[in-house]
Amino acid sequence: MLASCGPALCAALRRAAPGGLASFHSSARRPRAARVAVVLSGCGVYDGTEIHEASAILVHLSRGGAEVQMYAPDVPQMHVVDHSKGQPAEAESRNVLVESARIARGKIASLAKLTTADHDAVIFPGGFGAAKNFLCCISPVLAAKVLSGAEVTVGHEEEEGGKWPYAGTAGAIKELGGKHCVKEVTEAHVDTKNKVVTTPAFMCETELHNIFDGIGAMVKNVLKLTGK
Repeated sequence: MLASCGPALCAALRRAAPGGLASFHSSARRPRAARVAVVLSGCGVYDGTEIHEASAILVHLSRGGAEVQMYAPDVPQMHVVDHSKGQPAEAESRNVLVESARIARGKIASLAKLTTADHDAVIFPGGFGAAKNFLCCISPVLAAKVLSGAEVTVGHEEEEGGKWPYAGTAGAIKELGGKHCVKEVTEAHVDTKNKVVTTPAFMCETELHNIFDGIGAMVKNVLKLTGK
């Protein structure tokens, strides 16, 4: 899971790299915690961020000792979906930042304030909001779009009887010049050259704990890449 939000952030992602250790004036020098930005796209899988994915990311970042700041674009949602019906609610309109604040428990800032100087890594949870409210495609595809030749995973490349319902996404990655790497839902793929880590998450129809474990593998590798 990884995405972007317009030209400014795309450019930032191209030049992003882990920051150095800060100097501490104390009797003993301690390593600084990794500073991670989590970018949300609303609240709810069909028109915003997939809530289970966001929660799993935050749990694993907390367990890894990371300092987390959440962001979301301060823009109207593409549309609002009634999640009980899976259909657009034509008469409703909502703000992406306001909806994302539900997940962040209010501790969230406008995406316009995100700068690479303040963070060692950025994570984009999945959900259709990453496609509808950010740019034009789901997270790993956008990584391939932003970073030429990036290696990412959305799981398997065949539907396998419905287990991988979005397997066709691998083709879109290849069309953009990216490399798709087949992975199981509990695994993550690390592109060490571009410093991109992806995991299938809800691209797979499976038990929730498997998705949670895959996200854990992703977060662990993200923190490892920061060197903190």
